[in-house]
Amino acid sequence: MDLSNILSITGKGGLFKLVSRTPNCFIVESLEDEHRFPAFSQDGVATLDNIAIFTDEDEVSLQSVFQSIFKKENGATVTIPKDNNALKAYFAEVLPNYDRERVYVSNIKKVLSWYNLLVNNNLVDLEEKKEEGKE
Repeated sequence: MDLSNILSITGKGGLFKLVSRTPNCFIVESLEDEHRFPAFSQDGVATLDNIAIFTDEDEVSLQSVFQSIFKKENGATVTIPKDNNALKAYFAEVLPNYDRERVYVSNIKKVLSWYNLLVNNNLVDLEEKKEEGKE
């Protein structure tokens, strides 16, 4: 699973695939409706491979969290619970030592909705990202 070309843009819902780069902006495509538009660096663009979840010890990459959900759901999408306590309990099953003070319910909802988008677009798998220089 390569999350380096999947982007989150502050203020815009959903996820976006990087289509092209120009000197001034990124050309992105929505994973939901395939609409293309320019995104500028001041828009708060972040690649998913640079996002991590706080745990009690360290941070865990979003890719690892997605793989845990994928295993738990056998590759299917997640039914996102409406109840906050049910959301927290589900996330604790996927990432038992997540930091309950710094990971908010809104973060959990976003991670689960992103996971569903990725699964619907066949972008989640169980392959570990290969480290550069290691084979």
